[in-house]
Amino acid sequence: MMKTVIYSFLFLGAVSIAIPYVWMFVTSIKPVEEVQSYPPSFLVKHPTLLAYHDLFHLIPILRYVWNSIYVATTVTFANVFFCSLAGYAFAKHRFWARDKIFFVLLGSLMIPWQVNIISGFILMRKLGWLNSYNSLIIPSMAGVFGVFLCRQFIMSIPDDLVDAAKIDGCGEFAIYRLVILPLIKPILATLAIFTFMQQWNNFIWPLIVINSSAMRTLPLGLSVLNGQFGTRFAMIMAGAVVATTPMLIVFLAFQKYFMKGITMTGFKGYGAP
Repeated sequence: MMKTVIYSFLFLGAVSIAIPYVWMFVTSIKPVEEVQSYPPSFLVKHPTLLAYHDLFHLIPILRYVWNSIYVATTVTFANVFFCSLAGYAFAKHRFWARDKIFFVLLGSLMIPWQVNIISGFILMRKLGWLNSYNSLIIPSMAGVFGVFLCRQFIMSIPDDLVDAAKIDGCGEFAIYRLVILPLIKPILATLAIFTFMQQWNNFIWPLIVINSSAMRTLPLGLSVLNGQFGTRFAMIMAGAVVATTPMLIVFLAFQKYFMKGITMTGFKGYGAP
């Protein structure tokens, strides 16, 4: 009986989450007459791809998609690499003030990111990186949360495995590549999903450092679409479908590792020396 109740609530939750996405797609293939009809309906009497045709011809949506894919993918790979390296160092190496440095890093998570906007913009301007991929990628190549996530997961790996690799003659990077990486795939997939989605949906920072149409990411492009074609609801929904599809693909591709990372929860090592 209890399982039936739980699954019923989960089913209702899944349906309530899916309805907006279904409505978004349905609206994107409706003709103007059906979009403006009242009362609104999920049924499409005369489906059309006109909204998608206009989307790809009236604004450079493919350029926006490419910019977002390039930035989000590059930042994701950089975070997976650098955060796992730092997590390995904090988890398996003893060096001066290791724990103090780590807790200072954790303390930085309490600082609102909005505080760094002005200083970040000034730094990008002085470096000459405004309106370039450098300003979109380099400031986000590693994050404290990612280091924390990897460190806690790696701490659950027995030290004997690392010691055995050292006895076999492996260097530090070989240990990281051959021993650590294969064991932390679930948490790296989780970090990759979080990072990709965060960068894909990032709006404020690109809005500040980007001022040309060719360098706009997809969120900026959709804001322009909403401003110029605010009454073309089907076209706006088509843009939302295009923006949502890559995130669904990434999640489905890493779903197995993501669920494994959630269930294994690498936080068991939290607080260990």
